Amino acid sequence: MQPTRPGRPDPRAAAQQAQLAAAMSGAVDLAAVKARSEAAARAAAAPPPDAEVPGGAPGAAVVDVTEATFQAEVLDRSFQVPVVLDLWAEWCGPCKQLSPVLERLAAEGGGSWVLAKVDVDANPALAQGLRVQGIPAVKAVWQGQLVAEFNGAIPEEQARQFVTELVKATTGGALTGGEPGEADVEDPRLDAAEAALERGDLAAAEAAYRSILDTEPEHPEAALALRQVQLFRRAEEAGPDALAAADAAPDDVTAQTRAADFLLGTGNIEAAFDRLLDVVRRASGEDRDRARTHLVELFAVVGDEDPRVGAARRQLMAALF
Repeated sequence: MQPTRPGRPDPRAAAQQAQLAAAMSGAVDLAAVKARSEAAARAAAAPPPDAEVPGGAPGAAVVDVTEATFQAEVLDRSFQVPVVLDLWAEWCGPCKQLSPVLERLAAEGGGSWVLAKVDVDANPALAQGLRVQGIPAVKAVWQGQLVAEFNGAIPEEQARQFVTELVKATTGGALTGGEPGEADVEDPRLDAAEAALERGDLAAAEAAYRSILDTEPEHPEAALALRQVQLFRRAEEAGPDALAAADAAPDDVTAQTRAADFLLGTGNIEAAFDRLLDVVRRASGEDRDRARTHLVELFAVVGDEDPRVGAARRQLMAALF
């Protein structure tokens, strides 16, 4: 994009900014962000997961789950850390091999993920709802969505790889969510930022969100909205030429991330995810890790309530594990 003279707005730039903002309007709904924050707040009302807490106690990294506690211990908790479901039964020999391995890994995880054990005989409705065909069955839940699974007893190294890649693909090991109730209060400071975004003034929107975060670094909606605005700006900077550049250099991770930013910023969400998933499948070492990290950042921009994110997370887990 050619620069304009100082003091004279470029109508092409304004139009492109408005187009970028409009293209993502259905994918980055702040109302949905608030709903996710409320679920995270319910989880945050309980102690954070801690490997030192005895199993079964509030905040334990290993919990026994029933139909009555599934919402709090699995769905709500999954907005804080990934939850791994271990579906088992007393009569199941392979379950008795796998369960101690998962419990040991959960203890080693230090609260970065939670192991939720479900006795399928005592909780048949859960087993049916989770479409359990045989046990042992392991299913990973992140922000209310199933993102990965495997069946049967597997060696400890494979189980370790599964949970390691799960944490990398979700939180990276950090706890998410804020203090209880913080998402329940309307914040008038968001109005100016949202108005700037609606008129396509990305610089003003970014400044407004940064101002909120300067005084309240853990503000849940401003933090996510800032990532969205930064994505818009990266997409604008990359421009449509980024696609041709990426196609000409398929092994250039920087080129692929710029192309993915442009695609996501213009509403081509699945194409953006697919481009980086392809890099993860083909690359190794640092290049693979960079592509994975950028893809997870784009998941955060779109939001886990979007089914396309859940589908892409499952593909990412399949590529990593």
